[in-house]
Amino acid sequence: MVQGTFKRQVQVGRVVLLNYGADAGKLAVIVDIIDHNRALIEGPTTGVVRQSFPFRRMVLTPLVLKKLPRNVGQTALKKAIEKNDIVGAWNKTAWAKKIEQRNVRANLSDFDRFKLAKLKNQRRFAVASAVKAAKKQ
Repeated sequence: MVQGTFKRQVQVGRVVLLNYGADAGKLAVIVDIIDHNRALIEGPTTGVVRQSFPFRRMVLTPLVLKKLPRNVGQTALKKAIEKNDIVGAWNKTAWAKKIEQRNVRANLSDFDRFKLAKLKNQRRFAVASAVKAAKKQ
């Protein structure tokens, strides 16, 4: 699967973002590959239990846990995730920041949306005034 400039392969240790079901939006790690359609995943730090999950309901991220054996136990997987600070690395990505920004915008109150509209209007006025002043010179 090729997305953007990253070439992401389905492999043991690949961190995935679940996009369907009760665990949608959570991170998990591919522990074993079952067949061409499913993988065994687990996310001990994010609350995802070990389960078979179809590839079409997960998105591969650029994050990988190197040298992770197949069918690794939960405690060893948890130690590897914490050692490599996978959750922290995920939170630094533009992808995670965009998801967080989308959630913040979705949870704005009416008054917050009103304040945002007023601030955008002020910015638009300042930019237009500066462009007009620059054109006169």
